[in-house]
Amino acid sequence: MQVPIIDTHCDILSYLAKVPGAKPDSAEEIACALPLLRHGNVKMQVCAIYTDVKSGSMELATKQAFKYREMLMTHPQEVIQADADFLDYLYLNSKIGMVAAIENAAGLAEEKVPIEDAFAQLDQLIKLTGRIAYISLTHHTENRFGGGNYTTGIGLKKDGKLLLDYISGKKIAIDLSHTSDLLAEGILSHIDAQKLDIPVMASHSNFRTVWEHKRNLNHEFAQEVIRRKGLIGVNFLRAFLDDQNPERIYEHILHGFEIGAEEQMCFGADFFYTKDFPDKSRHPFYFPIVEDASKYPGILEKLAENLSQSQLEKLAYKNCQRFFSGLWRK
Repeated sequence: MQVPIIDTHCDILSYLAKVPGAKPDSAEEIACALPLLRHGNVKMQVCAIYTDVKSGSMELATKQAFKYREMLMTHPQEVIQADADFLDYLYLNSKIGMVAAIENAAGLAEEKVPIEDAFAQLDQLIKLTGRIAYISLTHHTENRFGGGNYTTGIGLKKDGKLLLDYISGKKIAIDLSHTSDLLAEGILSHIDAQKLDIPVMASHSNFRTVWEHKRNLNHEFAQEVIRRKGLIGVNFLRAFLDDQNPERIYEHILHGFEIGAEEQMCFGADFFYTKDFPDKSRHPFYFPIVEDASKYPGILEKLAENLSQSQLEKLAYKNCQRFFSGLWRK
């Protein structure tokens, strides 16, 4: 089934920045390599700038932004900067549209620098990459902005509020995929209280109702993303689908349609470089049916048993196309 795919999260940039000799077309190394994206008919890929909460995070984020630029320059026949015009003519473009995002705002500011440095760093990253699609304030752990998804009792901090205030109106979405529940609540409350112009999404999260995991959206926050007309990108990682049952991915997707997220559902596969991952219990990271970006046509073919062609197209690309085109044309 040759339906275009838009995917809202991969970690090809951290792979390019951290692994010696890494290349974006190394299909044997990373599941979102360019040949695999082409094979899966991926027409737009969001590339996260991922950093941990540690010294050097800002430098690493900048390095990833340069790797993004380098990928566009060294593979001009294959990739192109995505914008609203690109989205309008998705079918006609033979290239893969790319856009950067930020996973963990530690890449904007280390723990002890002035908050103004975060604003300057964000502006610099936008200049280097052309656009930032969304920002996740945290990753798994706590930082100066708030609590990560493996922390409890830590919500939105003062610097998190200041960063939200700064990005309001800048055509950047806020991503709930790695927040603690308390941080997600704080983000939504602050946006409403201050009447901020910030779209809300979950770039690579599944549903806690289907699989109980702190990385997955609970029902309340899933409903908030729906109410705010955002996006929910289904994550392909085994740990967040179901440790044992590969078919569970279809349950997550169909659950989204059942709870009213037909206009929000999309793909956020979360492919990253796994060969250096120290926790061997996490291997294999992906079930064979979703092990790389070439698998999208098979996923859609299976879902066709339960979803209409119109629903499949919304999931595959139309929801993302509408969301980002509307955001970027503001």
